[in-house]
Amino acid sequence: MIRSNCSLISAGTERMLLEFGRSGWIQKARQQPDKVRQVIDKIRTDGLAATLEAVRSKLDQPLPLGYCNVGRVIALGEDVTGLSIGDRVASNGPHAEVVSVPANLCTRIPDDVTDEQAAFTVLGAIALEGLRLASPTLGECVAVIGLGLIGLITVQLLRANGCRVLGVDLDARRIELARSFGAQGVDISEGADPLAAAESFSRGRGVDAVIITAAAKSSEPVHQAARMCRQRGRIVLVGVTGLELSREDFYKKELTFQVSCSYGPGRYDPRYEEKGQDYPVGFVRWTAQRNFEAVLDMMAQGKLDVNSLISHSFPLAEAHKAYELLTGDEPSLGILLAYPKAEADALGPPARGVGLPRAAGGTTGQAPRVNFVGAGSHAGRILIPAFREAGAVLNAIGSAGGMSAAHLGRKFGFARASSDAESLLQDPDAHAVVISTRHDTHACLVLEALQAGKHVFVEKPLCMSLHELKAIEGAYTELAEKGRAPVLLVGFNRRFSPLAARMREMVTSVPGPLAMVATVNAGAVPPEHWVQDPVAGGGRILGEACHFVDLLRFLAGAPLVRAEGFQMESPTRDTASLQLVFSNGSIATVHYFANGSRSFAKERVEIFVNGRVLQMDNFRVLRGFGWPGFRGMRLWRQDKGHRACVQAFLESLRRGEPSPIPWEEILEVSRVVLGLACGGEGPTPERPS
Repeated sequence: MIRSNCSLISAGTERMLLEFGRSGWIQKARQQPDKVRQVIDKIRTDGLAATLEAVRSKLDQPLPLGYCNVGRVIALGEDVTGLSIGDRVASNGPHAEVVSVPANLCTRIPDDVTDEQAAFTVLGAIALEGLRLASPTLGECVAVIGLGLIGLITVQLLRANGCRVLGVDLDARRIELARSFGAQGVDISEGADPLAAAESFSRGRGVDAVIITAAAKSSEPVHQAARMCRQRGRIVLVGVTGLELSREDFYKKELTFQVSCSYGPGRYDPRYEEKGQDYPVGFVRWTAQRNFEAVLDMMAQGKLDVNSLISHSFPLAEAHKAYELLTGDEPSLGILLAYPKAEADALGPPARGVGLPRAAGGTTGQAPRVNFVGAGSHAGRILIPAFREAGAVLNAIGSAGGMSAAHLGRKFGFARASSDAESLLQDPDAHAVVISTRHDTHACLVLEALQAGKHVFVEKPLCMSLHELKAIEGAYTELAEKGRAPVLLVGFNRRFSPLAARMREMVTSVPGPLAMVATVNAGAVPPEHWVQDPVAGGGRILGEACHFVDLLRFLAGAPLVRAEGFQMESPTRDTASLQLVFSNGSIATVHYFANGSRSFAKERVEIFVNGRVLQMDNFRVLRGFGWPGFRGMRLWRQDKGHRACVQAFLESLRRGEPSPIPWEEILEVSRVVLGLACGGEGPTPERPS
């Protein structure tokens, strides 16, 4: 955790984000055609209303700006080594007075480097990574297309590497800066021909490499770079351009083309960033963090001049002026934000909660007061609106970073936002807590909430191991024996869907066991996604297929006595068939498939009983075959039971009744799914865990 001293606005990236944010839906769609295709598929399967709700929620999520931060360490995680409280550090933290960053994306600043200079560390690492991919050697001639901050740093690093440099841009001031760093400049705005300049500069051979640091929508910079290069030249794209490559450009010269990824190896790798697993230096010499160190060393040695790149500085209170400058016509380059100086005794952790003005619609009165732990997209799109609509008092909300909690807190009328989960669980003003965090935190948060005497609504899964389940069962049983059994509900919302309720009502009127099939066209999720992580998410069988085990348990109306799972061999093992047997003779299969098309319906449930069939598609349409007087029913919009589930939870609190899903069923389903998620058989009465 870092208290910021200053931060640098990354002109190209932040201008692009601002322009995207200000654009309308049509402009956003044009910029993201792949997202448009996903929206069309979702409309076909889930309906227009559900799709619009999902799109609005996605576009409503705030995105923190900035990634060039300098400040002092005020708190450290338990496993962080090599840093101490009070150290002056550079990191990829956003523009904020206090930031929390991964240890591997943070490094100590040498004494000879000022805060203002160190603010260029991350941009310098981006430039350095592009340089490393280009692999320049002493004496080579290299062209740099685009002389913004990263381009001008690239020029200096190439010169320090012993290269001759040709800088290309449309801005005369930036051309002059490049010349002052030892490059030859080509000012396109004055009609200069960059190809002719490159031919002359390379003594008629073609340049050895081109590093593109420009931001352009067209593919012209890549085409231009290819024509500049010599035979077997190298092109590295650090900036953002169109990528309509001409085969002829590359074929005849056997050119190589590579896109540089941010600060270097480790960036976007959750093991490196979130878990702190560094790459062995003997195998990966230059990681993102080690690139940070190299840039700071260059500054300390006076070989990288960034003072010349600073054009403006604003106090944080006038940040809006900085962004007006960024998007206006006035020339600018490096824009710094300066933060209020902290007192000497302010190196300890700051307060982790803020009061919020009650927004319109914030519920008050004697209704149950609820705290939310977790402020992700599911909470913001589904759970919080459902709790507000059901009449709960939205008391406090928390998230690890704080930003999403503050955003949703203001939007929905919470009284307080926090980044401290413990304070939300211990809050004497709250009757209940809603846990909507990552799966690996559910068990410990549920236990703490129960110990604090709170009612609990926890998103599935309840926990991630039989050991955790046993601990929760023990805590709940102890409270029940004392006559203080709380309402503990897992968010198995599908059993509360009006169509599921109708199916249950119809099958209970017909004698005989049920044969059921739930087909889930779940779609692919990449192996690196947190839900696929066995530690953080537990996999999709545990985290998502559990919904359908519970739904079939509800429809069968009888305990599970046997369960067995078969998983397709794949890196993610998230395509599986789960076989279930119930005590009343009913049988069921859950086909949870991740290898289908998104244009196909996502969820279908079929029941075969006594010469009749019920078929439900996507919780919108129910069809009956062989049912006298019933052919089907259709909802105006998809309803997976979220609101009814929340309403039932709050009604239990108001009336002092048990959980709307009996505690024994929650335990039963959790045990079975935990067993199936391990690729084997779920525990049953005949085969205890």
